[in-house]
Amino acid sequence: MSESATDHPTLLDPIFAELEKYAEDAAHYDPSATDERPTFGTTVFLAETKVPTRYGLFVAYIFQDIIQKGYIIALTYGDIHSGDPLHTRMHSSCVTSETLRGCDCDCVQQLEGAIKRISEVGRGVLFYLLQEGRGVGYTAKARDRMLVQASRDQLSTFEAYALLGLKKDYRQYLNVADIVKILRIDASWIVLTNNPDKIDAMKRSGLTVERAETLEYEPEPFNLFYLQSKADSGHFLKRPLLSALRSVQPPEPVIPFKPRVLESAERFIYMASYFLPVRPIDNEILLTTSEMEDLFPDPGIEAHLRQPDRVVHSYRLIRNNRALIKIDYEGLMAIAKSDPENPLVNLLYKPYWFRVHVYYDVVSGHDIVVLTHGKAQSYDVPVVRIQSESILNRFPVMVDDNKAKYMKSVQHIVEYGVGAIVLVYQDGRGAGFGALAIDRMMLERGRSYSTAESYAKLGVEFDQRDYEQIFSVLRAHLRSSKVKMVVNSPGSLVAKGDYGAAIREQDLEVVEWIFLDSASNPGA
Repeated sequence: MSESATDHPTLLDPIFAELEKYAEDAAHYDPSATDERPTFGTTVFLAETKVPTRYGLFVAYIFQDIIQKGYIIALTYGDIHSGDPLHTRMHSSCVTSETLRGCDCDCVQQLEGAIKRISEVGRGVLFYLLQEGRGVGYTAKARDRMLVQASRDQLSTFEAYALLGLKKDYRQYLNVADIVKILRIDASWIVLTNNPDKIDAMKRSGLTVERAETLEYEPEPFNLFYLQSKADSGHFLKRPLLSALRSVQPPEPVIPFKPRVLESAERFIYMASYFLPVRPIDNEILLTTSEMEDLFPDPGIEAHLRQPDRVVHSYRLIRNNRALIKIDYEGLMAIAKSDPENPLVNLLYKPYWFRVHVYYDVVSGHDIVVLTHGKAQSYDVPVVRIQSESILNRFPVMVDDNKAKYMKSVQHIVEYGVGAIVLVYQDGRGAGFGALAIDRMMLERGRSYSTAESYAKLGVEFDQRDYEQIFSVLRAHLRSSKVKMVVNSPGSLVAKGDYGAAIREQDLEVVEWIFLDSASNPGA
């Protein structure tokens, strides 16, 4: 009987040693190697880019899970290789609060609070994971919100998940341990979290947890019940259980429905609809004229504006018997502490109410979100915006053009009174977040001099957004065939040839173009 190599393990030792060295070297990221994409476990490194925030300059390392395809961002600050304990947060994405300015949860406060804390201590890593709705995705999260609102807060989020056949939590944090390996981080961790499950998850991943620090903020009427549910489930939260606030219900009843296909485009399944309280912009509060008169009875709001200690600085009347009043937020907060029964305190809790409609695209696997505002009459010409997602702009970045465009669009819609925004999860003009991240890295390293050049090197088209399908979903929510379209500038409109074609395909007539570029539209 002939001998095999396994009969002599020593013969394989040099090969095993070489393979072990190769695997070890291949798992580490070398910033000087522009073409390397180290991979460890199920995590592959894609790009590195600078992220200037209001709290200092961070560096983002972008990764992707090669099985689940989800992106993970390691947002780092300071020296992460000294071996001393690092502050960290494993943060799951929340598009409603971080992109849409929703105030029915505390996710964006925790995100920005963690970034601020890491900058204060001088070192740390925030792991940002695209695990919306505790890992179930926005479609299932939206169905949860629909059921909770339909119950008028008699049903908690966790109970709604159970009714939908969902577990409490689907998140996994294995990629974090892979990233620690790739970035050669050798430190214990101070975890910024209110959730004991995250601490246990880090320990199960082989990471050493030194201690936890909570991130707790004052509840608001829109997230009070949600936070109380979290506290009841074991989160380290005290304020929701002690709050004297009362939950605020949506402006009208929410009726749950079974998912159904969209007749005009059957690739889309209409999954959920619920109300989103959107945080006011520039401290401008929306009131009906009767609400304003009740708040400022005779001699009226003009007399209030003449007072030296006024908390309303200005107001303007807008169509449909409504008004926008500009408040002194800090002054009202002081009144809330000294005189909580003062009716003016209610101005702190007046959101812009939008209705969220969530569709699942069976072709791409993406969600499409339509936000509608107001009740359209036959004579209304709704203000409409197609808003593409920008994941890095979920952070408190110094220059926030994408979010600024969204906020200006909200202002136009609220002022007119009727409109819709379609949020499209197509970062990088449809090429995806990975392409956007690599483009940024190429530009920062001088490997390309424009996004068009980067995309040519990547081998992708400059704009891959499917405007025809986007407008087919939007059309289902428009009573009128006439619209006022909000776009960035005349130049951007010219660059989007498919955009105009999609509008014509849906038999929409644009009666006014609203340009967000101030040079093109001074009144915007």
